[in-house]
Amino acid sequence: MTDENNKELPCSAPEPGEASPVPLPEDGDVREAEQPEENLDPICEPQPEKDEELAEEPGMPEETAERLPEAAAETPEEPEETGSWYVPPEPVRKEERVRDLLDSIDTDHPRPTLEDWRAAAQKERKRRHRGIWITLLCLLVVGGVVFAAVWPTLSPRKSGENSELEPQEGDSASSIVDIIGHNKTTIPRCQGDPAVRLTIHNERGPELAATELYLQVNPSVVTVVAEQANGSSIGTGVIMTPDGYIITNAHVISGGRSCWIALDTGETFDVRLVGYDEEEDLAVLKVTDAVTLPAAEFGDSENLQVGERAYAIGNPLGVELRGTLTDGIISAVNRQVSVGDGYMTMIQTTAALNNGNSGGPLINSSGQIVGINTLKMSGSGWEGEATVEGLGFALPSSSVCFVVNDLIATGRFRGVPTIGISVVTTRNDQGGTQVEVYSVEEDLGAAEAGVQAGDIILAADGETVTQTADLLRVRRSHVLGDTMTLTLQRGEEILVVEVVLYSNKGR
Repeated sequence: MTDENNKELPCSAPEPGEASPVPLPEDGDVREAEQPEENLDPICEPQPEKDEELAEEPGMPEETAERLPEAAAETPEEPEETGSWYVPPEPVRKEERVRDLLDSIDTDHPRPTLEDWRAAAQKERKRRHRGIWITLLCLLVVGGVVFAAVWPTLSPRKSGENSELEPQEGDSASSIVDIIGHNKTTIPRCQGDPAVRLTIHNERGPELAATELYLQVNPSVVTVVAEQANGSSIGTGVIMTPDGYIITNAHVISGGRSCWIALDTGETFDVRLVGYDEEEDLAVLKVTDAVTLPAAEFGDSENLQVGERAYAIGNPLGVELRGTLTDGIISAVNRQVSVGDGYMTMIQTTAALNNGNSGGPLINSSGQIVGINTLKMSGSGWEGEATVEGLGFALPSSSVCFVVNDLIATGRFRGVPTIGISVVTTRNDQGGTQVEVYSVEEDLGAAEAGVQAGDIILAADGETVTQTADLLRVRRSHVLGDTMTLTLQRGEEILVVEVVLYSNKGR
C-alpha cells in the first residue's frame, strides 16, 4: 500500500463530484491503521453509507474503482471497520476510583474507622442528654423557688402550725392559724363593754342595685394592718358599732405587735385588741379615739337561700386594690368545711375572695352583712390536680354573733350559749306552726329549770315563738351565764321558767 493511502482523512465530507480517497487493506487483510492522536475524535471520521454509492461516485480514480468490489467483499461490515479504527479506553472501575482517592489522602492523618464514628455518635448523645438533664434541673430549681415563695399565700394555715403571715403580702384568705402558740399577738388590749352586743336584724329591706349597695356598705369596711416583727399582715374588717368596735379574722392579726385601720376615705386610726379566738377565727378590735364611725347593718344568715345574690368587699392582694367589690351567689348554706382537726359550719359563695379579703363582709342583696369572709379553696399547684375556682367560704352571722358578744364581754370565747334542748316545728290546732321540745339534755339549763319533752314553747323573753328561727334569734342576743325566760304550754297548763345559758363545750 502506498503512503497516499495512509494520509490523514479530512474532517469534512467530500463535495459531490470529488473523489474520496479511502484507504484499503492489502491482500484482503484488515489491519488497524495507525492514527495520529488527534484523529481519535469520532466526529472527524467519514462514514460512507453504502459500498455501491462509493463505487459509483463520479470522479473516482479507475484503480480505486476496480479494486472496490473485491475490497468490499473482503472488508467486514462498516460498524466493525469503524470500531477497528478507534478503540476507546476502558472505563475506570468505581473501586479503582475509590482506591485512588484514598491513596491521595494524607497518611499522617488516617481516615476514622467505623468504631470511631460510633464512639463519636455515642459521645454526642451523652452530651445532648446531659444538656437536657441540666435544663430540667434548672427548671425544677426555679419552680421550687417560685413555689416556695407563693405557697404561704395559697396554702391553708391549720391550727397548731408554727408559721407567720407573709409581710406586706396580706393574709391568706384560705388560712386558719393558731395565734395562741408561737404567733401569739402582743397588740395592746382594752376591756370591752359587756353591754355592747352584736344585733342581728331578721327583717331585710328592698333589694339594692350593685352601685347602691357599694355606696351603702363600703364606708363600713376598713383595711386592717397588723404590724409584725418582720413586716405587716393586711386584711379587711367590718365596723360593728359607731363607737368603733370592729370585727375581723383572728389570723389577720396573728403575730401582730400593733394594729391600725384605714377607712375608705384614707383616714387612719390606731386600734386595740378586745379579744380573739383562734378556733373560731374571729377577733374584735376597738378604735382608741372617740369618733363616730359608719356602722354596718347585720342580717340573719339563717334566712339565706341558695341562688340569691351575694357580694363581697375587701382588699384583695393588699392595700393597692382596697375597696374591691365582687359579686356572685350563695352556692350553699350550712356547709361543713374541714379546718385543721375539726369542722366549721360556713356559707359557700361564688363571690371572688382573694388574699386580703379575710375579715371582710359577705353581703346580701339588701346591703346587710350576713357573713365574715374567712377562707377559700385553692389547689396546691401539683400537676394533675383538679382546678379549683369560685369556692369561697364565710362564717355565718348567726354564729359570729355568739363569738363576738362573748369576746366583747370577757375577752375570750367560752363557747356557744345553749338552752339544753332539741326542738321541732309542728302544726297546731289552729293550722299554724309551733315549736315543740323534742328532747332535754342533762346537766344543762333547761333540765335545771324543769323543761320536759313535749312542752310547747310559746314565747322567749316575751317574744312570740312560732318557729325555730324565732327561738334562735332570741338566744343570739345572750352570752354565757345569761338567763333566758321561756313561756311553756304543758297540756292545759301555762308555765314560765328561767333557763340559765351554759356553754355547749360543757359546764
